[in-house]
Amino acid sequence: MTDRIRWGLLGAGGIAGTFAENLRTEGLHVQSVAARDGAKAQAFADRFGIPSAHAGYRALVDDPEVDAVYVNTTHNFHAEHALLAIAAGKPVLVEKAFTVTAAQARQVADAARAAGVFAMEAMWTRFLPSTDFVRARIADGSLGEVRAVITDHSQKLNPDPKGRLHNPELAGGALLDLGVYNVSFALDLLGAPSAVIGRGTLTATGVDAEVSMILSHTGTARSEGHATMVSAGPSRGLVIGTDGYLEIDGPFYNWTTVRRYTGRHELAETFEPHRTSRGMHFQALEVERCLREGLTESPRLTLDDSIAVMGVLDELRRQVGCRLPEDARESAATADTRPSTASERPARW
Repeated sequence: MTDRIRWGLLGAGGIAGTFAENLRTEGLHVQSVAARDGAKAQAFADRFGIPSAHAGYRALVDDPEVDAVYVNTTHNFHAEHALLAIAAGKPVLVEKAFTVTAAQARQVADAARAAGVFAMEAMWTRFLPSTDFVRARIADGSLGEVRAVITDHSQKLNPDPKGRLHNPELAGGALLDLGVYNVSFALDLLGAPSAVIGRGTLTATGVDAEVSMILSHTGTARSEGHATMVSAGPSRGLVIGTDGYLEIDGPFYNWTTVRRYTGRHELAETFEPHRTSRGMHFQALEVERCLREGLTESPRLTLDDSIAVMGVLDELRRQVGCRLPEDARESAATADTRPSTASERPARW
């Protein structure tokens, strides 16, 4: 692997633009971009100063000038396009949510491990300096025993019933776009849950519009999360321990301010971000570090970690009554691995 990792963007949508701009700002190199429409890919390349553009995704993964692939297509294509990159022997960073279901996540993980190819979910929150601060204060005992992680992720997104977010065929819904942050953050800090409870409402098209969740973790720890795409909210976070707590400014999943308070509500410490960009480059730096060290998974976010997150999302979706096409095809597989629940009946508000 060369000193300079040359990134290829599989997809040329809005998140690809943010990723490309962020990497360019932070001195990383984007070599190529691909879209189904070659003119769209070229326009994207011209906009961000990217050396090459491809019509079609296979051309990107076969490009010898591309060292690593960033998959950023819609959720329903994540598994297919990750497998395409892996089959070509290209390390791959797959936009969150990693896939649509846990079964798909296992398929990608199995393929990557069998091929000895690096693969990681693009859950950028796990690599931010603000998240490092949160982890450090848990690890050094500043909070005592952590008893609760509470997060809100509320955005008022496009209400068009014909749009992507409302389309089951495109794996729409609040959970895969927004709730994945609540779940991943909780599992990062507290580990995989032993039980999951979810309540929510559906859109007219049958995808989840809003979901509230309670997860039971090791010992007495619990996490509570709220995700909605129909109303705006503060999107803040709390980590509560027996000796103190952390307040995470909204959006909690961003490169943001974190304040530590004692058990007497005294401000003890503040982490202030010195932002030079949005912060999506930290995950890319982790991929590059792993590639240079010959790793095929990141110890910070393993493939098993992503499978665990997808398993929780599967179960939450099941409990609120949202059934995507992938759920119908894979119900037998997911039934064998879903977390235990308080109730086996779908639940709604």
